[in-house]
Formats: sequence, structure tokens, C-alpha cells
Amino acid sequence: MIHNIRYRVFIYENEDKDEVLQSLLNILPTATPEVEEAEGLLEEKMLILSGVISKKRYLRDFLETLLSLDKNQLSKLYDDLDRKMDDKGNLFLRFSKEDALDEKWTILDGGDSIHLKIKIAAYPAKKENAIKKISELFLDNLED
Repeated sequence: MIHNIRYRVFIYENEDKDEVLQSLLNILPTATPEVEEAEGLLEEKMLILSGVISKKRYLRDFLETLLSLDKNQLSKLYDDLDRKMDDKGNLFLRFSKEDALDEKWTILDGGDSIHLKIKIAAYPAKKENAIKKISELFLDNLED
């Protein structure tokens, strides 16, 4: 269902690196991010944590947890699939860093968050095919 998950999260100077890392690990427990130092537009220092998860077992665990979100979040995500999917079948999600620290998955539409780029396994790799494939899973879980 998922080929891989690419993730990225920014850590700003006023944030605790260990807390942000823990937030990421609460969403993706097997993440082993690379750390890159960067500078913002106003020359503020920041770190960028990024990486890829591609082991099928970990991807399956992520998908199971995603599909177990409360019905309101899952329904909103289902309704937003067209907007959150690109032409190549990548699903873009953002999760609240603050809520993730408390082991809660809250999907956001913007702001300071944990960024995920989820490559949906659909052939051929087109938006329509990926949406159809993932929509079926969402509908099964919304009907429960």
C-alpha cells in the first residue's frame, strides 16, 4: 500500500531538540533522522531532521495507526485526499509537533509541524490510482 515515507521536521532555536525528536518518534518510532543545520530567512539558526522509512513492517504499522485515528480526523483526511495528493501519487500530511509529544496524532493543514511525504503504491503511479487505492482503506475504516 505504501512504498515509503519521507519525513522532515524543523527545530527552531526556541524549541527543545529532544522534545521535537520525541514527537517525531511518537509518529514514526523507527525514524533515524539525519540532522542538518540551517538558517532561516531572518538568519535564525535551526536544525532539520529528515529521513526515509521503507521497511514494509514499519509502513504497515504506520498505516494501521493512521487508519485508527478518530473518525472526525479520518473523515476530514478522506475529504482532503485530492488536495493532499500530488500527480505522482504522493500523499502529503502534517502532524502537530506539540500533540505528537503527547502521543496524539493531529493532522494539520499548515504551520510548524512534522511533514510526511507518503508514496502510495499504485500502478501506474498517478494521482487518480493512488486516491482510489487509499480511498478504499479509508472508507472501510470510516464504516466501522
